[in-house]
Amino acid sequence: MVSLRSISCFFASMVLLALPAHADPQTPLSWWQGPGVSGDWFGARETLSDRGFDLVGQWRGVYFGVVASEGGTGGFYTQEINIDPRLDLAKFTRCEALRGWSAFGLLRHRQTGFRANPNNYVNANSLFGPSSFEGGVGWRLMQFGLAYTTPELFGLKDFLTIRAGWLAPKLEFIDQPLSEQFVNAAMVVADGIGANVPFSAAFSSWGGTIEVKPVDWHYTKVGLFMSYPEASRSNNNGLMFQGYAPDVSQNGLWFMGETGFTPRIGTSRLPGKYALGAYLYENGGGGADGNQFGLYLQADQMLLREPSVGEKLSEQGLSMFNLVSFAPPGNNPYPLYAQGGLSYEGAVPTRDKDKTMVGFGFAPYQQAEGASHTVFLEAGYRAQINGFTWVQPFVQYIVQPAGTTSVANAAILGIYMGMDF
Repeated sequence: MVSLRSISCFFASMVLLALPAHADPQTPLSWWQGPGVSGDWFGARETLSDRGFDLVGQWRGVYFGVVASEGGTGGFYTQEINIDPRLDLAKFTRCEALRGWSAFGLLRHRQTGFRANPNNYVNANSLFGPSSFEGGVGWRLMQFGLAYTTPELFGLKDFLTIRAGWLAPKLEFIDQPLSEQFVNAAMVVADGIGANVPFSAAFSSWGGTIEVKPVDWHYTKVGLFMSYPEASRSNNNGLMFQGYAPDVSQNGLWFMGETGFTPRIGTSRLPGKYALGAYLYENGGGGADGNQFGLYLQADQMLLREPSVGEKLSEQGLSMFNLVSFAPPGNNPYPLYAQGGLSYEGAVPTRDKDKTMVGFGFAPYQQAEGASHTVFLEAGYRAQINGFTWVQPFVQYIVQPAGTTSVANAAILGIYMGMDF
């Protein structure tokens, strides 16, 4: 059993640990303030980077203290590791003709087991699962392929970007970094779309994307992927290269497109992103009755920037994020989904890199399912320990986790932790 008092004490101790002691001004801090715990590999990391090879990795862990739910109270723990290699082919081969070409990959491992998923107690519909790590558990090959970005075309840098290979659509569209600071699955991996089609961090497929940026404040991106049944099952390990091997005639196509504006407003150059996207997903080899269609709108904006020192703009300030997705009710369980929130970097004096955040998500269900709606709220404080480690106490409250009053509301206190390699 987990008591509220014990979890509160745990939170307090973790926050205190997150506050670094004042270091001697003469003490070298390059490693402590650096981007990765593994450092520079005794100089090898910089040498490899000069030759075009970069290896990025992250560890993320979450402890969930379920203090109220349909299944009672209890503790859950999950974690994931991402290994993300990148290769600049021009630097690697010393061939100028390959300038703009790169290779990429992503391998992931997520914790398995009953105690890795707090939704075993909460009993929420999968869209509103309290953990964004519950899908695609175990080892999973998320993506690998080639990319090309024009060094300069029509006098514009990065005018055209093409990516092709084994891709995860979730990593290609709806880029909303502020929402990804949270823990709930609805906000981090599904964005409403993932409840209707397999738009989640557990789906990978053959495909390609093309992005055009005619000016630095506008872009248009389109993608075409192979769709197939049972794509998000954990036991396929992201290796369903044939699509649905038992019957490849059930493979189809999945189109996604997005266009947006990224202005910088006012004298403070407040960055924003305003995007409109759409998708068409074929089920059963593209049968007319199986097609699923949807739209989404994204509006993110920095609202306030704290005073800058020198020429470099301060990253401290208040930002908002918003997303709404729509889908015809017919064969889509969630015809509407909305999420939004606020994030303030540097709200606490002397803690310039810390982030304070609050967000919500809402979705009504089709009445044919006998459910009405679900609402979730989440708030957290991310304390930056050093250049590569942070700890984030958070609280979640889920109203009608399964869309009806037959499943009790859920309250969760937890600790989200991260470290970059």
